[in-house]
Amino acid sequence: MNTLPSRRFQKKHEQILLSSPFLLFVGWLVSVALPTALHWGLNGLLTPDLGQKTALIVASIAFVICHFVVRKINTSYPGGQSSMFIAPQVITIYVLVALVSLLLTLNLSRFILLTSGACALLWFYLEHFSTQKYRRLKLAIIKGGMSDHLFELDNVDARELTTLDLQNVRYDAVVADFNDLSKDDERFLTQCALKRIPVYDASLVYESLSGRVRINRMSENNLGALLPTKVYETTKLLMDLGIVLLSLPIVLPIGLITALLIKLESPGPVIYTQQRIGLGNKEFTIYKFRSMRFDREQPEQFAGEDDPRITRIGKIIRKLRIDELPQFLNIIKGEMSLIGPRPEQPNFVRAFDEQIPFYNYRHVVKPGITGWAQVRQGYTDDADATRIKIEHDFYYIKNCSTYLDLHIVFLTIKTMLTGFGAR
Repeated sequence: MNTLPSRRFQKKHEQILLSSPFLLFVGWLVSVALPTALHWGLNGLLTPDLGQKTALIVASIAFVICHFVVRKINTSYPGGQSSMFIAPQVITIYVLVALVSLLLTLNLSRFILLTSGACALLWFYLEHFSTQKYRRLKLAIIKGGMSDHLFELDNVDARELTTLDLQNVRYDAVVADFNDLSKDDERFLTQCALKRIPVYDASLVYESLSGRVRINRMSENNLGALLPTKVYETTKLLMDLGIVLLSLPIVLPIGLITALLIKLESPGPVIYTQQRIGLGNKEFTIYKFRSMRFDREQPEQFAGEDDPRITRIGKIIRKLRIDELPQFLNIIKGEMSLIGPRPEQPNFVRAFDEQIPFYNYRHVVKPGITGWAQVRQGYTDDADATRIKIEHDFYYIKNCSTYLDLHIVFLTIKTMLTGFGAR
Protein backbone atom coordinates (compact mmCIF):
# COMPACT_ATOMS: atom_id res chain seq x y z
CA MET A 1 0.00 0.00 0.00
CA ASN A 2 1.36 3.42 -0.91
CA THR A 3 1.51 6.27 1.56
CA LEU A 4 -1.86 7.99 1.81
CA PRO A 5 -2.32 11.05 -0.40
CA SER A 6 -3.21 14.42 1.07
CA ARG A 7 -6.89 15.07 0.37
CA ARG A 8 -7.96 17.98 2.56
CA PHE A 9 -6.71 20.74 0.27
CA GLN A 10 -9.64 20.99 -2.11
CA LYS A 11 -9.84 24.73 -2.76
CA LYS A 12 -8.93 25.78 -6.29
CA HIS A 13 -5.77 27.67 -5.41
CA GLU A 14 -4.62 24.80 -3.18
CA GLN A 15 -5.23 22.25 -5.90
CA ILE A 16 -3.30 24.33 -8.43
CA LEU A 17 -0.33 25.15 -6.19
CA LEU A 18 0.06 21.54 -4.99
CA SER A 19 -0.65 19.87 -8.33
CA SER A 20 2.05 17.91 -10.11
CA PRO A 21 1.58 19.72 -13.49
CA PHE A 22 1.98 23.15 -11.88
CA LEU A 23 5.10 22.13 -9.92
CA LEU A 24 6.50 20.42 -13.02
CA PHE A 25 6.01 23.55 -15.15
CA VAL A 26 7.43 26.02 -12.62
CA GLY A 27 10.29 23.64 -11.87
CA TRP A 28 11.10 23.39 -15.59
CA LEU A 29 11.19 27.21 -15.86
CA VAL A 30 13.63 27.40 -12.93
CA SER A 31 15.74 24.35 -13.80
CA VAL A 32 15.89 24.45 -17.61
CA ALA A 33 14.54 27.69 -19.07
CA LEU A 34 16.31 30.03 -16.63
CA PRO A 35 19.89 28.69 -17.03
CA THR A 36 19.40 28.44 -20.81
CA ALA A 37 18.20 32.06 -21.07
CA LEU A 38 21.02 33.30 -18.84
CA HIS A 39 23.66 31.47 -20.90
CA TRP A 40 22.38 31.98 -24.45
CA GLY A 41 19.83 34.76 -24.04
CA LEU A 42 16.16 34.64 -24.97
CA ASN A 43 17.01 33.83 -28.59
CA GLY A 44 18.76 30.65 -27.48
CA LEU A 45 15.62 29.69 -25.59
CA LEU A 46 12.99 30.73 -28.16
CA THR A 47 14.85 30.00 -31.42
CA PRO A 48 17.63 27.53 -30.55
CA ASP A 49 19.99 26.07 -33.11
CA LEU A 50 20.52 22.29 -33.32
CA GLY A 51 23.08 22.10 -30.50
CA GLN A 52 21.04 24.36 -28.23
CA LYS A 53 17.89 22.41 -29.00
CA THR A 54 19.63 19.13 -28.09
CA ALA A 55 20.83 20.63 -24.80
CA LEU A 56 17.31 21.85 -24.02
CA ILE A 57 15.79 18.44 -24.75
CA VAL A 58 18.37 16.50 -22.72
CA ALA A 59 18.14 18.90 -19.74
CA SER A 60 14.33 18.74 -19.92
CA ILE A 61 14.38 14.92 -19.95
CA ALA A 62 16.67 14.87 -16.90
CA PHE A 63 14.45 17.31 -15.00
CA VAL A 64 11.21 15.48 -15.83
CA ILE A 65 12.69 12.15 -14.70
CA CYS A 66 13.84 13.81 -11.46
CA HIS A 67 10.38 15.28 -10.90
CA PHE A 68 8.59 11.95 -11.12
CA VAL A 69 11.25 9.89 -9.29
CA VAL A 70 11.49 12.36 -6.39
CA ARG A 71 7.70 12.59 -6.20
CA LYS A 72 7.25 8.82 -6.40
CA ILE A 73 9.74 7.94 -3.69
CA ASN A 74 8.77 10.84 -1.43
CA THR A 75 5.08 9.90 -1.46
CA SER A 76 5.13 6.12 -1.80
CA TYR A 77 7.04 4.79 1.17
CA PRO A 78 7.45 5.58 4.89
CA GLY A 79 10.47 7.76 5.54
CA GLY A 80 10.59 8.98 1.95
CA GLN A 81 9.75 12.58 2.80
CA SER A 82 13.18 13.31 4.24
CA SER A 83 15.03 16.09 2.43
CA MET A 84 18.23 14.00 2.48
CA PHE A 85 16.91 11.93 -0.45
CA ILE A 86 16.73 14.88 -2.83
CA ALA A 87 20.43 15.39 -3.59
CA PRO A 88 21.29 11.69 -4.22
CA GLN A 89 18.31 11.29 -6.56
CA VAL A 90 18.87 14.46 -8.58
CA ILE A 91 22.64 14.00 -8.86
CA THR A 92 22.30 10.33 -9.84
CA ILE A 93 19.74 11.05 -12.55
CA TYR A 94 21.66 13.95 -14.08
CA VAL A 95 24.90 11.91 -14.07
CA LEU A 96 23.16 8.97 -15.76
CA VAL A 97 21.60 11.26 -18.38
CA ALA A 98 25.03 12.81 -19.02
CA LEU A 99 26.59 9.35 -19.44
CA VAL A 100 23.87 8.27 -21.88
CA SER A 101 24.37 11.48 -23.86
CA LEU A 102 28.11 10.77 -23.96
CA LEU A 103 27.56 7.21 -25.18
CA LEU A 104 25.20 8.48 -27.89
CA THR A 105 27.80 11.14 -28.84
CA LEU A 106 25.19 13.90 -28.63
CA ASN A 107 26.43 17.42 -29.36
CA LEU A 108 25.24 19.44 -26.38
CA SER A 109 26.48 22.00 -23.89
CA ARG A 110 27.83 20.34 -20.76
CA PHE A 111 27.59 23.74 -19.05
CA ILE A 112 23.82 23.86 -19.59
CA LEU A 113 23.39 20.32 -18.24
CA LEU A 114 25.54 21.16 -15.21
CA THR A 115 23.75 24.42 -14.41
CA SER A 116 20.39 22.77 -15.03
CA GLY A 117 21.29 20.09 -12.49
CA ALA A 118 22.34 22.72 -9.93
CA CYS A 119 19.14 24.72 -10.47
CA ALA A 120 17.05 21.52 -10.28
CA LEU A 121 18.68 20.67 -6.95
CA LEU A 122 17.80 24.12 -5.58
CA TRP A 123 14.26 23.85 -6.95
CA PHE A 124 13.50 20.46 -5.40
CA TYR A 125 14.73 21.66 -2.01
CA LEU A 126 12.59 24.80 -2.36
CA GLU A 127 9.59 22.71 -3.36
CA HIS A 128 10.18 20.27 -0.49
CA PHE A 129 10.39 22.86 2.29
CA SER A 130 7.61 25.09 0.93
CA THR A 131 5.10 22.21 0.70
CA GLN A 132 6.31 20.20 3.70
CA LYS A 133 3.52 21.27 6.05
CA TYR A 134 0.89 20.34 3.46
CA ARG A 135 2.24 16.80 3.12
CA ARG A 136 1.79 15.97 6.82
CA LEU A 137 -1.37 13.89 6.95
CA LYS A 138 -4.21 14.98 9.24
CA LEU A 139 -6.33 11.97 10.12
CA ALA A 140 -9.57 11.73 12.08
CA ILE A 141 -9.29 8.59 14.23
CA ILE A 142 -12.11 6.55 15.72
CA LYS A 143 -10.40 4.94 18.70
CA GLY A 144 -10.47 1.23 19.37
CA GLY A 145 -8.51 -1.81 18.26
CA MET A 146 -5.70 -1.16 15.77
CA SER A 147 -6.60 2.57 15.58
CA ASP A 148 -4.98 3.20 18.97
CA HIS A 149 -1.53 2.40 17.54
CA LEU A 150 -1.75 5.32 15.09
CA PHE A 151 -1.24 7.78 17.95
CA GLU A 152 2.22 6.26 18.48
CA LEU A 153 3.42 7.49 15.06
CA ASP A 154 5.22 10.83 14.86
CA ASN A 155 4.87 11.36 11.10
CA VAL A 156 1.12 11.98 11.12
CA ASP A 157 -1.29 14.42 12.73
CA ALA A 158 -3.67 11.89 14.31
CA ARG A 159 -6.71 13.42 16.01
CA GLU A 160 -9.21 11.44 18.03
CA LEU A 161 -12.89 11.89 17.19
CA THR A 162 -14.60 12.23 20.56
CA THR A 163 -17.97 12.41 18.78
CA LEU A 164 -19.01 11.06 15.40
CA ASP A 165 -18.80 14.50 13.83
CA LEU A 166 -15.96 16.13 11.86
CA GLN A 167 -17.19 19.56 13.01
CA ASN A 168 -16.34 21.14 9.63
CA VAL A 169 -12.63 20.37 10.10
CA ARG A 170 -10.91 19.27 6.91
CA TYR A 171 -9.15 15.91 7.22
CA ASP A 172 -7.23 13.85 4.70
CA ALA A 173 -9.14 10.76 5.79
CA VAL A 174 -11.17 9.12 8.53
CA VAL A 175 -9.58 5.98 9.99
CA ALA A 176 -11.09 3.18 12.07
CA ASP A 177 -10.44 -0.46 12.86
CA PHE A 178 -13.00 -2.20 10.64
CA ASN A 179 -12.99 -5.19 12.99
CA ASP A 180 -13.97 -3.05 15.98
CA LEU A 181 -16.93 -0.95 14.82
CA SER A 182 -20.30 -0.24 16.37
CA LYS A 183 -23.43 0.26 14.28
CA ASP A 184 -23.17 4.02 14.76
CA ASP A 185 -19.51 3.93 13.63
CA GLU A 186 -20.53 2.08 10.47
CA ARG A 187 -23.27 4.62 9.69
CA PHE A 188 -20.86 7.53 10.26
CA LEU A 189 -18.19 6.04 7.99
CA THR A 190 -20.80 5.42 5.32
CA GLN A 191 -21.83 9.09 5.45
CA CYS A 192 -18.15 10.13 5.18
CA ALA A 193 -17.74 8.00 2.06
CA LEU A 194 -20.91 9.47 0.53
CA LYS A 195 -19.42 12.95 1.11
CA ARG A 196 -16.27 11.84 -0.76
CA ILE A 197 -14.17 11.80 2.41
CA PRO A 198 -11.69 8.87 2.23
CA VAL A 199 -12.20 6.14 4.81
CA TYR A 200 -9.40 3.69 5.61
CA ASP A 201 -8.92 0.61 7.77
CA ALA A 202 -6.48 1.30 10.62
CA SER A 203 -4.28 -1.75 9.96
CA LEU A 204 -3.55 -0.65 6.38
CA VAL A 205 -2.89 2.94 7.46
CA TYR A 206 -0.54 1.77 10.19
CA GLU A 207 1.34 -0.38 7.69
CA SER A 208 1.58 2.46 5.19
CA LEU A 209 2.87 5.03 7.68
CA SER A 210 5.14 2.84 9.83
CA GLY A 211 6.65 0.56 7.17
CA ARG A 212 5.76 -2.47 9.31
CA VAL A 213 3.24 -5.28 8.95
CA ARG A 214 1.88 -6.43 12.30
CA ILE A 215 2.79 -10.09 12.64
CA ASN A 216 -0.46 -11.37 14.11
CA ARG A 217 -1.34 -13.03 10.82
CA MET A 218 0.07 -13.71 7.37
CA SER A 219 -0.35 -10.82 4.95
CA GLU A 220 -0.58 -11.22 1.20
CA ASN A 221 0.90 -8.72 -1.24
CA ASN A 222 -1.02 -6.11 -3.24
CA LEU A 223 -1.86 -8.68 -5.93
CA GLY A 224 -3.39 -11.01 -3.36
CA ALA A 225 -0.57 -13.54 -3.52
CA LEU A 226 2.05 -14.69 -1.02
CA LEU A 227 4.83 -14.68 -3.64
CA PRO A 228 6.72 -11.89 -5.45
CA THR A 229 6.07 -11.76 -9.19
CA LYS A 230 8.38 -13.61 -11.57
CA VAL A 231 9.01 -10.41 -13.53
CA TYR A 232 10.22 -8.65 -10.40
CA GLU A 233 12.44 -11.56 -9.35
CA THR A 234 14.04 -11.78 -12.80
CA THR A 235 14.58 -8.02 -13.02
CA LYS A 236 16.12 -7.98 -9.56
CA LEU A 237 18.48 -10.86 -10.38
CA LEU A 238 19.75 -9.11 -13.51
CA MET A 239 20.21 -5.83 -11.62
CA ASP A 240 22.07 -7.60 -8.79
CA LEU A 241 24.53 -9.28 -11.16
CA GLY A 242 24.96 -6.15 -13.26
CA ILE A 243 25.69 -3.90 -10.28
CA VAL A 244 28.09 -6.41 -8.72
CA LEU A 245 30.09 -6.86 -11.94
CA LEU A 246 30.19 -3.13 -12.75
CA SER A 247 31.32 -2.23 -9.23
CA LEU A 248 34.17 -4.77 -9.07
CA PRO A 249 36.86 -2.26 -10.19
CA ILE A 250 36.01 -0.20 -7.09
CA VAL A 251 35.14 -3.02 -4.69
CA LEU A 252 38.24 -5.16 -5.28
CA PRO A 253 40.83 -2.48 -4.29
CA ILE A 254 38.77 -1.59 -1.19
CA GLY A 255 38.54 -5.29 -0.34
CA LEU A 256 42.29 -5.84 -0.72
CA ILE A 257 43.15 -2.85 1.49
CA THR A 258 40.61 -3.99 4.10
CA ALA A 259 42.01 -7.52 4.10
CA LEU A 260 45.55 -6.20 4.60
CA LEU A 261 44.53 -3.99 7.53
CA ILE A 262 42.62 -6.83 9.21
CA LYS A 263 45.62 -9.14 8.87
CA LEU A 264 48.00 -6.53 10.29
CA GLU A 265 45.82 -5.75 13.32
CA SER A 266 44.97 -9.21 14.69
CA PRO A 267 45.66 -12.88 14.00
CA GLY A 268 43.09 -15.09 12.33
CA PRO A 269 41.41 -15.44 8.93
CA VAL A 270 40.51 -12.30 6.97
CA ILE A 271 37.17 -13.73 5.84
CA TYR A 272 34.70 -14.85 8.48
CA THR A 273 32.17 -17.51 7.50
CA GLN A 274 28.95 -18.45 9.21
CA GLN A 275 25.90 -20.55 8.44
CA ARG A 276 22.72 -18.63 7.71
CA ILE A 277 19.20 -19.45 6.51
CA GLY A 278 18.23 -18.14 3.08
CA LEU A 279 15.71 -18.57 0.27
CA GLY A 280 13.40 -21.53 0.70
CA ASN A 281 14.54 -21.98 4.32
CA LYS A 282 17.80 -23.49 3.06
CA GLU A 283 21.10 -23.17 4.89
CA PHE A 284 24.09 -21.49 3.19
CA THR A 285 27.50 -20.08 4.10
CA ILE A 286 27.74 -16.30 4.35
CA TYR A 287 31.04 -14.42 3.89
CA LYS A 288 32.12 -11.29 5.77
CA PHE A 289 35.34 -9.45 6.50
CA ARG A 290 36.25 -10.36 10.07
CA SER A 291 35.55 -7.39 12.36
CA MET A 292 36.05 -9.14 15.71
CA ARG A 293 38.81 -11.03 17.43
CA PHE A 294 38.91 -14.57 16.07
CA ASP A 295 37.38 -17.21 18.37
CA ARG A 296 35.94 -20.27 16.68
CA GLU A 297 34.52 -21.51 20.00
CA GLN A 298 32.51 -18.32 20.61
CA PRO A 299 28.79 -19.21 20.86
CA GLU A 300 26.22 -17.58 18.56
CA GLN A 301 25.06 -14.28 20.06
CA PHE A 302 24.09 -10.74 19.14
CA ALA A 303 26.87 -8.16 18.92
CA GLY A 304 26.19 -5.49 21.54
CA GLU A 305 26.94 -1.79 21.27
CA ASP A 306 30.65 -1.14 22.01
CA ASP A 307 31.20 -4.90 22.02
CA PRO A 308 34.77 -5.47 23.32
CA ARG A 309 35.29 -8.23 20.72
CA ILE A 310 35.17 -5.69 17.87
CA THR A 311 38.61 -4.59 16.63
CA ARG A 312 39.60 -1.03 15.73
CA ILE A 313 39.45 -1.79 12.01
CA GLY A 314 36.25 -3.71 12.69
CA LYS A 315 34.51 -0.59 14.06
CA ILE A 316 35.29 1.32 10.89
CA ILE A 317 34.30 -1.36 8.38
CA ARG A 318 31.09 -2.16 10.31
CA LYS A 319 30.08 1.51 10.37
CA LEU A 320 30.72 1.88 6.62
CA ARG A 321 29.27 -1.60 5.90
CA ILE A 322 32.55 -2.60 4.20
CA ASP A 323 32.50 -5.86 6.16
CA GLU A 324 29.57 -6.95 3.96
CA LEU A 325 31.48 -6.68 0.64
CA PRO A 326 32.51 -10.39 0.50
CA GLN A 327 28.80 -11.18 0.23
CA PHE A 328 29.08 -10.16 -3.43
CA LEU A 329 30.28 -13.75 -3.79
CA ASN A 330 27.00 -14.94 -2.23
CA ILE A 331 25.14 -12.86 -4.81
CA ILE A 332 27.10 -14.36 -7.70
CA LYS A 333 26.39 -17.85 -6.30
CA GLY A 334 22.65 -17.01 -6.27
CA GLU A 335 22.31 -17.29 -2.48
CA MET A 336 21.72 -13.60 -1.73
CA SER A 337 20.55 -10.35 -3.28
CA LEU A 338 21.74 -6.79 -2.78
CA ILE A 339 18.41 -5.98 -1.09
CA GLY A 340 16.29 -8.23 1.08
CA PRO A 341 15.77 -9.39 4.68
CA ARG A 342 19.02 -10.06 6.51
CA PRO A 343 19.71 -13.82 6.83
CA GLU A 344 19.62 -15.11 10.40
CA GLN A 345 21.63 -17.86 12.09
CA PRO A 346 19.96 -21.31 12.20
CA ASN A 347 19.54 -21.33 15.99
CA PHE A 348 17.79 -17.96 15.94
CA VAL A 349 15.54 -19.06 13.08
CA ARG A 350 14.43 -22.19 14.95
CA ALA A 351 13.74 -20.16 18.11
CA PHE A 352 11.63 -17.54 16.29
CA ASP A 353 9.82 -20.21 14.30
CA GLU A 354 8.57 -21.66 17.59
CA GLN A 355 7.28 -18.25 18.71
CA ILE A 356 5.82 -17.12 15.36
CA PRO A 357 4.30 -19.98 13.28
CA PHE A 358 4.75 -18.16 9.94
CA TYR A 359 8.16 -16.66 10.74
CA ASN A 360 9.79 -18.61 7.90
CA TYR A 361 7.62 -16.71 5.42
CA ARG A 362 10.47 -14.14 5.39
CA HIS A 363 12.48 -16.76 3.47
CA VAL A 364 10.16 -16.53 0.46
CA VAL A 365 12.63 -13.98 -1.01
CA LYS A 366 16.43 -14.02 -1.12
CA PRO A 367 18.17 -12.46 1.88
CA GLY A 368 20.03 -9.23 1.19
CA ILE A 369 23.17 -7.32 2.09
CA THR A 370 20.97 -4.36 2.96
CA GLY A 371 17.23 -4.21 3.43
CA TRP A 372 14.15 -2.40 4.68
CA ALA A 373 14.62 -3.47 8.31
CA GLN A 374 18.28 -2.43 8.44
CA VAL A 375 17.73 1.07 7.05
CA ARG A 376 14.52 1.72 9.00
CA GLN A 377 15.49 0.20 12.34
CA GLY A 378 19.20 -0.57 12.42
CA TYR A 379 20.87 -3.39 14.30
CA THR A 380 18.83 -5.56 16.69
CA ASP A 381 20.26 -7.23 19.76
CA ASP A 382 17.24 -8.60 21.64
CA ALA A 383 14.03 -10.51 21.00
CA ASP A 384 11.68 -7.49 21.14
CA ALA A 385 13.73 -5.50 18.61
CA THR A 386 13.97 -8.58 16.40
CA ARG A 387 10.19 -8.92 16.43
CA ILE A 388 9.92 -5.34 15.12
CA LYS A 389 12.56 -6.19 12.50
CA ILE A 390 10.38 -9.07 11.34
CA GLU A 391 7.47 -6.64 10.93
CA HIS A 392 9.71 -4.53 8.67
CA ASP A 393 10.73 -7.66 6.73
CA PHE A 394 7.10 -8.61 6.13
CA TYR A 395 6.36 -5.09 4.89
CA TYR A 396 9.19 -5.44 2.36
CA ILE A 397 7.99 -8.85 1.17
CA LYS A 398 4.43 -7.58 0.79
CA ASN A 399 5.43 -4.39 -1.07
CA CYS A 400 8.64 -5.47 -2.85
CA SER A 401 9.17 -3.58 -6.08
CA THR A 402 11.93 -1.84 -8.02
CA TYR A 403 10.81 1.52 -6.59
CA LEU A 404 11.03 0.23 -3.02
CA ASP A 405 14.48 -1.23 -3.76
CA LEU A 406 15.59 2.15 -5.10
CA HIS A 407 14.26 3.81 -1.95
CA ILE A 408 16.27 1.36 0.17
CA VAL A 409 19.41 2.18 -1.85
CA PHE A 410 19.09 5.87 -0.93
CA LEU A 411 18.37 4.97 2.70
CA THR A 412 21.47 2.74 2.68
CA ILE A 413 23.59 5.67 1.48
CA LYS A 414 22.26 7.69 4.42
CA THR A 415 23.07 4.78 6.75
CA MET A 416 26.64 4.55 5.48
CA LEU A 417 27.17 8.30 5.86
CA THR A 418 25.67 8.50 9.36
CA GLY A 419 26.63 5.09 10.74
CA PHE A 420 23.00 4.54 11.78
CA GLY A 421 22.41 1.15 13.34
CA ALA A 422 26.03 -0.03 13.11
CA ARG A 423 27.36 -2.35 15.82
